[in-house]
This record gives sequence, C-alpha cells and structure tokens, in this order.
Amino acid sequence: MKIEVWSDVVCPWCWIGKRRLERALERFDHRDDVEVVFRSFELDPHAPKRDGGKTTEHLSKKYGLGRAQLAAMLERVRGLGRAEELDMRLEETHTANTFDAHRLLQLARSKGRQRALADRLFRAHFTDCASLNDHAALARVAAEGGLDEAEAADVLASDRFADEVRADEAQARALGIQGVPFYAIEGAVGVSGAQPVEVLLDVLQKVWAKNPTPRAKDGEVCEDDRCGV
Repeated sequence: MKIEVWSDVVCPWCWIGKRRLERALERFDHRDDVEVVFRSFELDPHAPKRDGGKTTEHLSKKYGLGRAQLAAMLERVRGLGRAEELDMRLEETHTANTFDAHRLLQLARSKGRQRALADRLFRAHFTDCASLNDHAALARVAAEGGLDEAEAADVLASDRFADEVRADEAQARALGIQGVPFYAIEGAVGVSGAQPVEVLLDVLQKVWAKNPTPRAKDGEVCEDDRCGV
C-alpha cells in the first residue's frame, strides 16, 4: 500500500498529521507493507529566501490578528502538539522559503531516509526555531536526518531535485489540493487534514480490504501560508 503525503515543513498541522499517521500505522496489521512518500507542497512559494522575521509577526500583519486572538490560536495548536508529544515553540519560529528543504526531502527519498528527514525538518523549524533559509543549517539538519552533510550541501548549492519538487506541486494542483496535509492512499482515496488516529486507521483498513471508502471529512489544514488554528 502506498500513501502519498503532501505537506510543508512549516505547517504545524502537517507535523501533527505525520505523528498521527505514524500512530495509526503502529496499530495497522499490514504496516510492513506500507510505503509512505512525502510530496512537496509550498504554502508560500513567494516567501523570501532570507530571514523574514518571526512567523507570528507575519501572520498578525497579513491577517490583522490581535495579540489575544493570535495567542489563543497558537495555544490551541501547541496543546494539540503536546498531545502528540511534539514541542512547538510557535512564537519563536521564523518565516522561510521551503523550496530548498523540499529538495532535500527529494534527496532523502532517493536514499530511503525521507521520513526521518521530514521529522528532523519539522523539529528544526518548530522546536529549534532554526532558519530554513540558511543552507549551512539545512545541511546540518540533513546530516542529523541521516544524509551525508557534504552531499546535502552540494544539492543546496545546485538546482538538483528542483524538477521533482515542481512535479509534486503540479500533481497537487491537478488533484485540486489546496491545503495540507493531504493523504492520497493507493492513488484512489483522498484524506484531507490532520485527521484523528482512529479515522486514519479506519481508512487504511478499508483500503487494504478493497472496501470502497468515501473521502474522510476534512480535518485541520494549512492553506496559503495560513493555518486553520
């Protein structure tokens, strides 16, 4: 069974959704026969490739959020992250252009290290509050995710895997994907949002049994660099 996951490494719901999918797979009897592929999706492809400041400042200015409203939204996401044992320091994250991070995930896929690197990139952004625009920092993160640091640095200094990123994003547009995370299971069943573990497990079981499954009710997503918080 193949599960394709469109996500972005600066999307909190994508990290929560990744953890919930992993927990669902732990309970899935056929988990050893499942291949998980992370597909590229940029929430803000026009984000500057330099430190654009704190994410909270960007969101507050873009959407006119007051301090109390923003704080309540962030606390809700933080709480859901804690429930999945994820440390999200949302007030300290930096805006980033994630195209290069996605190129590294494409490299990681070719090495069989994609899931490990995806988790490390999420942690770099949300817990370490590192700048994903910094190539040196990205190469170190790649090494911590199981890649060769020198090879990662070489990829970042080139345009390698750019076509693969764009192909994933073109496929997302063709499928009508507007928010992430989005799961395509066996190329037939679509699940949108960070669904509860029980929902994901039920879909996996039904797809495995070749039991037609309606598309799951949309869950929490990030869309157009704004998250449903």
